[in-house]
Amino acid sequence: MKVILDTNIFISGVFFGGPPGKILQGWRDRRFTLVLSPEILDEYQRVAKVLNEKCPPVDLTEILELIVVEADMIQSEPLKEPVSADPDDDMFIACALTSGARLIVSGDKHLLNVDGYGGIEVLKSRAFVDRHLLN
Repeated sequence: MKVILDTNIFISGVFFGGPPGKILQGWRDRRFTLVLSPEILDEYQRVAKVLNEKCPPVDLTEILELIVVEADMIQSEPLKEPVSADPDDDMFIACALTSGARLIVSGDKHLLNVDGYGGIEVLKSRAFVDRHLLN
C-alpha cells in the first residue's frame, strides 16, 4: 500500500510520538510504502528545522537519510487546477495522483476536506493506525 504523509504527521511522529509515531514505526517495519516528492521532502526538512530550534534538539539526520533511501521518491506532475483551499497542500494531492497512492494521512483540515478527490482517501492518524496497523 502506497501512502503519503502530510508534514504534520511526519513532524508529529518524529518529535512527539503518539499515533503519528506509530505510523512512522509502521513504515520502518515495512507495513506500507512511503511515497513523497522532492517538494514534500523539502517541506519536511524546513518545518523540522524550525521546530528543532524551538524544542529540545532531535537528531533528524537518521530519519531523513532513511526516507531518502527507503521511500519512493517521485516527481509529481502539476495539478491542472488548485484542489485544496490551501495551495501548499496541493503537492500532497499531486504526489498521490502521480504515484498512484490512494491514501494521504493528515490532520490538516484543508486536506481532510478534499477526501475522495481523484479516488484519494484522506485519513487522520488515529484512523490510519486503527484501520491499517492494528491487525
